[in-house]
Amino acid sequence: MRMSVITVCYNSAATIVDTLQAVATQLHDDIEHIVVDGGSRDGTIELVQRHGKHVAKFVSEPDKGIYDSMNKGIALATGDYVAYLNSDDFYTNSETVSRVVAAIRNTKSDAVFGDLSYVQRENPSLRVRYWKSQAFQTGSFARGYPPPHPTFFIRRELLVSLKGFDVSYRLASDFDLMFRALEIEKCTSTYLPNELVRMRMGGASNRSMTSILYQNQEILRCLRSHGVSVSVAEFAARKILSRIKQRYFKPSAIKP
Repeated sequence: MRMSVITVCYNSAATIVDTLQAVATQLHDDIEHIVVDGGSRDGTIELVQRHGKHVAKFVSEPDKGIYDSMNKGIALATGDYVAYLNSDDFYTNSETVSRVVAAIRNTKSDAVFGDLSYVQRENPSLRVRYWKSQAFQTGSFARGYPPPHPTFFIRRELLVSLKGFDVSYRLASDFDLMFRALEIEKCTSTYLPNELVRMRMGGASNRSMTSILYQNQEILRCLRSHGVSVSVAEFAARKILSRIKQRYFKPSAIKP
């Protein structure tokens, strides 16, 4: 089973090597790692060339935003399933992809996802929040419980049929894509109750309160565009409660 892992990056010299090594050290023996760079000028390209001997396809050119680059990755992918591991992220351990492949083989699911840790940017051995997901149920998105996108592996044929990411969203197109796959297309899915990915704080969607508010405005716009009526007050309350749980009810220590 070929797994396509797509990494989108731009001026990511500080973190890209961790992401490259996280994919290179996976035990699954058929991974197509695709790196799509937005035309970095900080040494990212040189680091990919130096540390990415395993990279199957590398593109560096200007883009129209992160989701435009993600769509470029879809066009390049040839795997049975596709996942995104961006340049701030890395897999929990070398068995992550193998665990996902085993779940796919056992369940034949269209999508597999798990849990996500947010870690300190400068010290990724320190966990800030733990996003414990749950098995998908119809209505999960409106209740504020989508899967963590960095852990989301999806059948490539389904991803292509969905026409990839809607670039009209700047920060919430991953939410929209998973909504269309799970809520509209009713694709089958499996939840693995394990941490699959660690994400550094300070990414595009969580680097500031302004970004967080903008992303949530886009999420509400996405839900309404699909005919889902949402109370802003209830949505905000659920989001706040979710963040409190992630921060204060998390595993006490990072396990290697």
